[in-house]
Amino acid sequence: MTRIRCNYCQNEINGHRLRCTECADFDLCLQCFSLGAEVATHRREHAFMIKNDQGPCIFEDAERWSLAEENMLLDAVEQYGFGNWNGAAAHIESRSATECEDHYRHFYINGIVGDATLQEVPRPQITDHTNGNGVLAGPLSPSLTLAITPLDIGTQQQQELGYMPLRDDFEREHDNEAETLVSSLSMNHDDDELDTAIKLAQVSKYRLRLQERERRKRLAREYGLTAAGAPPISKTPKTPHSKKKSGKNGRELQERLKPFSQFHSVAEHQMLFDNVKREREIKTRIKELVRLRKNGITKIADEEVYEEEKFKRDKRKENKKKLAMSAIPKRNSQVSKKAEGKLEKTDISSGESEEKVSVKDEGGTVETYKGVNNSMPGFDLVSENEKKLCNSMGMSPANYITIKTCIIKDYLQRCNGKDVGKFRYPGGMDKTHRRKIIGFLQDNLWIGAS
Repeated sequence: MTRIRCNYCQNEINGHRLRCTECADFDLCLQCFSLGAEVATHRREHAFMIKNDQGPCIFEDAERWSLAEENMLLDAVEQYGFGNWNGAAAHIESRSATECEDHYRHFYINGIVGDATLQEVPRPQITDHTNGNGVLAGPLSPSLTLAITPLDIGTQQQQELGYMPLRDDFEREHDNEAETLVSSLSMNHDDDELDTAIKLAQVSKYRLRLQERERRKRLAREYGLTAAGAPPISKTPKTPHSKKKSGKNGRELQERLKPFSQFHSVAEHQMLFDNVKREREIKTRIKELVRLRKNGITKIADEEVYEEEKFKRDKRKENKKKLAMSAIPKRNSQVSKKAEGKLEKTDISSGESEEKVSVKDEGGTVETYKGVNNSMPGFDLVSENEKKLCNSMGMSPANYITIKTCIIKDYLQRCNGKDVGKFRYPGGMDKTHRRKIIGFLQDNLWIGAS
């Protein structure tokens, strides 16, 4: 909708305005015209004509909505959805959100347009199933209409039984998993008649299970079985060790034996639990004795020695496995013999493919490192003399080859006239190892004497 502003006060003109017939495109609002406003070439004596761009109104209303505003309101409801009146007001710009909502509800829903276009949706007939008389009697729980009389048992017995007197329920009811039958049911818009029938059958089955639960609870109440099965209240205070706690297996066994409690007294059920638990322990012990017999143990006195030796043997196997799977062991940098005197022993054997180097630290403990073997990377790329050198330094062949490559590359660049400075070594490398590698390469003519 085109906006027209007053040429004098620059405010937007809504409704009637006065246009000068002598000046080109000159409009004044009613207030400025009444004050005799003059701007540029316009004078108050000029002839004028009255304009009203809003045009006729569709609905007779005091607010007088124009045709353009009506069209913009319908477009806004279609674009932003019914109920988003803030969006409609922002779209029209000349009306507030409250005005948009009131106008649309009054004329398009409750007015002539709504009566002609909107169909009346009948309200669903809701049946009151809580009425206990006549044909409207529903299958709901009797606890909705009948007063609950709590069982006459003490607080301690209620806690032992898991009984909640205000609800007349137990923490664990009969058929306690019955609710899982309908817990995941939901009515979807794409369900056909077969799906709906299956879901209704599940609900009917769930109702039957609830009725059986209520029947058992009613029988237990009528014959006083709940109060009779409650444990007696102990008058002597419990000591911290008066009742041995059952572990996870004991709790699982108790849950599995609960269905038999309806046929036993409390003492008989406890005896059954103890006997079954004892039977399990004996069977487990028999299996252990059979295993010992297969391993040659025929005396109970030798069992402890066997278990101890077996533990040590398994520990050694585990350590060997970890050592085989582990990477190359990190070696602490050794200082020279002359500076610290820490190098205690260095074994170099030409006929052995695996050697050990022992280093003694400040605390007196000896750390043993494996020498070069064929499982290390780069083992096939070094000569026998280089293997002896790696053994003497406790260095892997792969690290030695890397250092050797850097030294030879720096030497060749120096021979070609490039100033590369000193030879490059890995950070933290021992000076003794540097001298050994440089001396070995010079003796075998890999590099010349510097």
